[in-house]
Amino acid sequence: MINEFKDFIAKGNVMDMAVGIIIGAAFTAIVTSLVGDLINPIIGLFTGGIDFSGWFYILGEGDCASVEACQEAGVAVFAIGNFLMAVINFLIIAFVVFMLVKMVNRVKAAAEKPEEVAPEVKSGPSELDVLLEIRDALKKA
Repeated sequence: MINEFKDFIAKGNVMDMAVGIIIGAAFTAIVTSLVGDLINPIIGLFTGGIDFSGWFYILGEGDCASVEACQEAGVAVFAIGNFLMAVINFLIIAFVVFMLVKMVNRVKAAAEKPEEVAPEVKSGPSELDVLLEIRDALKKA
């Protein structure tokens, strides 16, 4: 069983996946900062600073000024604004990642550009030469 585990871990796919997960975790911090610190403020500038996170409905009894206050008080809250902000952030992050992957694929394609292939030169007799040989052979017969 230990040998099987060693074989499993030593496979290239497992190691590639592990590296991908580690890079992905580090990359998440970069993308989150890009969205939160650079893109969201620009979007806020165009939308007049709309923040949906304050949009909530109290489902139980209680009177709270914010979602956090309701949650601390133990009041049931339908936090639609937090959900909308999470969806908007997801869409922004997905678009940014899409653009980054598109750019990486473009760079990779340029690096792997195939070399010009010279047209193949036929070796041996041409079709005309073969036909002439057949004609000459038929004349002799």
